[in-house]
Amino acid sequence: MNMKTDALIAMLATGSSQEVRNVPASRLSLALCLAAPAATLLMLALMDLNPALGAALAEPRFWLKLAYVIALAATAMPLVARLSRPGARVAPLLWALALAVGLMVIAATGSLLLAESGMRSHLVFGDTWKVCAPLITLLAAPIMLATLLAMRELAPTRLKSAGAAAGLLSGAVGALIYSAHCPELAPPFVVIWYSAGIAIPSAVGALLGPRVLRW
Repeated sequence: MNMKTDALIAMLATGSSQEVRNVPASRLSLALCLAAPAATLLMLALMDLNPALGAALAEPRFWLKLAYVIALAATAMPLVARLSRPGARVAPLLWALALAVGLMVIAATGSLLLAESGMRSHLVFGDTWKVCAPLITLLAAPIMLATLLAMRELAPTRLKSAGAAAGLLSGAVGALIYSAHCPELAPPFVVIWYSAGIAIPSAVGALLGPRVLRW
């Protein structure tokens, strides 16, 4: 049963505030647990693992890349949960997102400043810049579908923002999965092209939110 107006009022009237807060998180966690493996299988079917992944694990830059997308995903999850119910505050989470992006921008800028001038172009574009954002967007698709379907069962009121948050979450998780295939480690590449791959689903989600999430 959809948690539409009557059901929401009943829950607010009879349930504790903690119970009300926990419902979106539990439903969204279930959706993510179902969709992320599907996106992983899609990656393995279409792209395969990076053959140099074992060597990359010894690179601090690999863990910086992972830390960036995990920070975005970890912040996007509660953001989606809060936007799935009326009246929840989201400003602290938006500041956390800005902090994660800002720190990665600082790392990328430092990397460019320390690099020889002839290497800077490669740090930005790598060898796979043309496919990075589209492939992250592709992997984000099943996650966005599951997230939006879960949110439809809840009570979002800021539909454009809720859709954008769903896209942000799906893009960040898609980027995390894609990192097992991607050979690029340079912070400038990550902050530009991974962020673009996350921004595309976010924009799509913002467009779909008012249509898909309307009560």
